[in-house]
Amino acid sequence: MHNGLPGRGPNGREKPMKDEYDVIVVGAGPGGSIAARTAAGECDVLLIEKRQEIGSPVRCAEFVEEWSLSPYIQPDKKWIAAKIDGVRLISPDDTTLTVSAEALGMKGVLGYVLERKIFDRELAKDAARAGAHVMVRTRATGLIVENGVIQGVKLNRLGENFEVRSKVVIGADGVESQVGRWGGINTTLKLKDIGSCVQYLMTNIDVTEDFCNFYFGSLAPGVYAWMFPKGDKKANIGLGVLASKLKRKRPVDYLNEFVSKNFPDGQPVELVMGAFPSSDELKSSIGHGLMLVGDAAHHNMLGGGVMNALEGGTIAGDVASKAVRLDDSSRNVLKEYETRLHRSYGKNLKHAYKVREFLSDLSEDEWNKLFRAFKEIKPHLSVIEVIRIARRLLMANPKFVFLIPHSSFLREFALSEREPPRSHF
Repeated sequence: MHNGLPGRGPNGREKPMKDEYDVIVVGAGPGGSIAARTAAGECDVLLIEKRQEIGSPVRCAEFVEEWSLSPYIQPDKKWIAAKIDGVRLISPDDTTLTVSAEALGMKGVLGYVLERKIFDRELAKDAARAGAHVMVRTRATGLIVENGVIQGVKLNRLGENFEVRSKVVIGADGVESQVGRWGGINTTLKLKDIGSCVQYLMTNIDVTEDFCNFYFGSLAPGVYAWMFPKGDKKANIGLGVLASKLKRKRPVDYLNEFVSKNFPDGQPVELVMGAFPSSDELKSSIGHGLMLVGDAAHHNMLGGGVMNALEGGTIAGDVASKAVRLDDSSRNVLKEYETRLHRSYGKNLKHAYKVREFLSDLSEDEWNKLFRAFKEIKPHLSVIEVIRIARRLLMANPKFVFLIPHSSFLREFALSEREPPRSHF
C-alpha cells in the first residue's frame, strides 16, 4: 500500500511515497540530510522538506573550516565560492588579530566560503543516492503518538493531509523545533538566547579574497559582524545581534550602518535574514522514538552551526539505525545519541554559552583592551606563554579572568607571580 503521492528517486523519476518507513527525517538542511544519508545505509528512510527548493533561502554566512568539513563531504569546487587562508578579528578601535592556516601549521586552506544553496542540495542528493526517499513541499503537521511513543509523522503535501508511520523520527526542523514540541521537548528560546542574523550578498567589494573578517563591539550588539569573500569582488557582509540587546533599531539598521561605514561602494544584490539559537543545549534532545539535530537541538553557538549539524546528524542517523536493528526506539536506546554528542562537542557548547554571555556584556573600551592584551599571541604557545597572556588579560581588566582556560594549573600560576615548572612545556 502507498499514498500515491509522488517523490523523486536518485534517478530523478517520481516514485510513490509509502505508508511506513524505518526512519523519517523532518528538514533537509545539513543535519537532516546527513542523518538521512547515514541511516539509509541500513534503513528505509524518508527525508522531507517543507520548502519547494532545498538550500533556499540561505540562512547563514556560509563559512566553514576545512578540517571539520572533510570527514562528512569531500570539498567540491561547484559549492566552494572561495578558499580561505586566514581570518582577521577586528576590535572597535581597529586593533586587528590575524590567524592564518600557515601560522597554525596547517597544510592547505583554513576553510571555505560555501554556496549553501548548492551545498545543501548536494547533501540531499547524497542522501537520495544512499537510498533515502526525498520529498520537497512536504510539511510536518504533527506526530503520531501511541502510548507515549512516537510512531510516525502527520504530513501535508500540496494540500493533502496524510500519515506516515516509522520506528524513529529525527527532527531537523530548525529554531524552536515544532517536531520537538510535539514530542514533549521544550524547544522555546529565552529572549536573551535568540540571535537574529541579517546579511547582504554584495558586489563591488574590494577586499582580500582569501581572508574572512570578523568585527566586534556595539556595531553588532551581543554577537559580531562579518565579511566573507566570495570571489570576483563579491562578499557576504552581515551581522548577528541578540534580541535582548536591540535598542529601538532593527538588525537591518545595524547592518546598513556597518556597510555605510566599512563598504560604502558595495552594492547589495541579495538580502537574507534568519534567527538562530544562541543558547545552552537542550536539557534533553530525545524522546521515545525521537531525536533532534542541529538548530532544533540548539546546537548552534555564534557560528559553527553547520559543522555541529553534520556531526550531530551523523550520530543521530547511526543511533537510529541501531534502534531499527534492535526494534527498540525507547529513550534507553536513543540516549546513546546524547552520550556521543556530549563526548563530541557538548562540553564545548556549554563553555561557549558561558563565554558568549560574558563577551556580550563587554563595553567598547573592554573589547579594545581585550584585543590589545591578545595582540602578542603567537600560535603553538607553550604553557608559560599562555600563562603570561593570561596575566596580561588580568592587567587589562580583572574580569577577563573568566577567559582563562578552566584549568586549576593555569589559574594557579596566572593569579600568582610564580613561573610554572619547565616540565609543563
